[in-house]
Amino acid sequence: MLKNPANKYRPFTPINLPDRQWPSRVIEGPPRWLSTDLRDGNQSIIDPMDGVKKARFFDLLVEIGVKEIEVGFPSAGATEFTFIKHLVESGTIPDDVIVQVLTQSREDLIRTSFESLEGARAAIVHLYNAVSPAWRDIVFRMSKDEVREIAKQGAKVMRDEAAKRPDTDWHFQYSPETFSTAEIDFSIEVCEAVMQVLAPTPEHPIILNLPATVEASTPNIYADQIEYFCRNLPNRDSAVISLHTHNDRGTGVAAAELGLMAGADRVEGCLFGNGERTGNCCLVTMALNMYTQGVDPGLDFSDIDRVIETVEYCNDLPVHQRHPYGGELVYTAFSGSHQDAIKKGFEAHDQQNDELWRVPYLPIDPADLGRDYEAVIRVNSQSGKGGFAWVLEQREGLKLPKAMQRDFSKHVQRLADESSRELNAEDIWQAFKGAYHVQTPDKHFQLVDYNETRASDGTRVFSGKIAVEGREQSVSGRGKGLISSVMATIRDVFGVELEVVDYTQQSLGSGTDANAATYLECVDPDGRTVWGCGIDEDVATASVRAVLSAAKSAVSVD
Repeated sequence: MLKNPANKYRPFTPINLPDRQWPSRVIEGPPRWLSTDLRDGNQSIIDPMDGVKKARFFDLLVEIGVKEIEVGFPSAGATEFTFIKHLVESGTIPDDVIVQVLTQSREDLIRTSFESLEGARAAIVHLYNAVSPAWRDIVFRMSKDEVREIAKQGAKVMRDEAAKRPDTDWHFQYSPETFSTAEIDFSIEVCEAVMQVLAPTPEHPIILNLPATVEASTPNIYADQIEYFCRNLPNRDSAVISLHTHNDRGTGVAAAELGLMAGADRVEGCLFGNGERTGNCCLVTMALNMYTQGVDPGLDFSDIDRVIETVEYCNDLPVHQRHPYGGELVYTAFSGSHQDAIKKGFEAHDQQNDELWRVPYLPIDPADLGRDYEAVIRVNSQSGKGGFAWVLEQREGLKLPKAMQRDFSKHVQRLADESSRELNAEDIWQAFKGAYHVQTPDKHFQLVDYNETRASDGTRVFSGKIAVEGREQSVSGRGKGLISSVMATIRDVFGVELEVVDYTQQSLGSGTDANAATYLECVDPDGRTVWGCGIDEDVATASVRAVLSAAKSAVSVD
């Protein structure tokens, strides 16, 4: 890289718009959406989609609610032309969906485009030519007048070809390609010249697409360009202003959002931002950005994983794991502090029964997109106690006391360090069972059977059978309650002395088939904290198992 890049590059010249209005505006409703996946997206992949994949992608776009779809570049070749022709003739296009095709401003290409749409109920023909200085001077070596004339001649051919096919409801779109790097007043001049040929009206407006063909400035400058254009275009009420942002600077979505605030009506882009170079505006991101602000985007991503599956199959490109809203890891927290905040957010949301979504680190409820909560918190060596506690709660329903979470954390941390990988829910459950001898065939203190009776002096008597080293022993003990009588039993019979510090019970589920969990915090004569956990369909039995679990921990060697 150059030590002084100013020797080679120049900053982008801003628009003189001191009274700009867009910064104080907000997006209150969705734009008209146009998907360019079947055209711009298709042109950007290594192996373009065949007819079968394009048909599957078209069906997906219709299903999620896209009403305007650019289906191809019919003059590019037989595959494109045949697909578009079949789409029209097969009756596949719903009545509330309008298809669009793209063509350069050349007479033969425009005629081919109209031929591909022969018989359509309604269609948009999208005409373009580049207008910026770099293209005029370097690529075409043409003057401004010559470039303007290319646009006008193309518009005349469009007008005449449409007149030959009066049974189709024709709509016209014009793009001053490379708009974002062109002189703004010249772009307006060219668009005005096209409008004079096509004579749009407020009832039947032209679509003027103002593309950031190459993103060359910060998105605020693009917004200034859009607001300036909207203010100064003659007959603005006869034009739909459409945005087609690319992502060369990584701000394609931001530019489109600010462009809407600046007065645009329509947004063009691809699902998950596929497109030339670094891609186009991502329709998924932009639509769901609106959704998180309380605006219905008019697009349905309630089963986002199925959308991803189709897009990846058709494009043969993966959706990145960190892609906004759709990526596999975007709702996942590994960091302990993040996990703790998310866990508390879910707990508060459930307790308050509040419809407003206020869960830290999650701008959207994953359930709205068809995702479950199992993968929201995942555990590795970077995780804290909130992480594995969440996983246990989601998998088994166990809500560990905070002190027990701290105790169990050392077991999880040790396992994560030893394995050097992410721990899944099964890993954590097995670690919990091993740490507290829950539902495991330990050699110590396996409950075989028991009963509880009340003595004449009011004390409780525990009697039953406990297996040690596989051999059953008949045992008994007396205490003020069930737990204290079991404690007395293991002290008198097995010499294990523990004192209960805290005792918590929890129902696992609801209904007659629900299990119960008992968590028991104890200390031994040396002051060491020992935890036990018991799970059973019977609440009393869960408590007995919790005492035996603590006893096993007391005699076990870490």
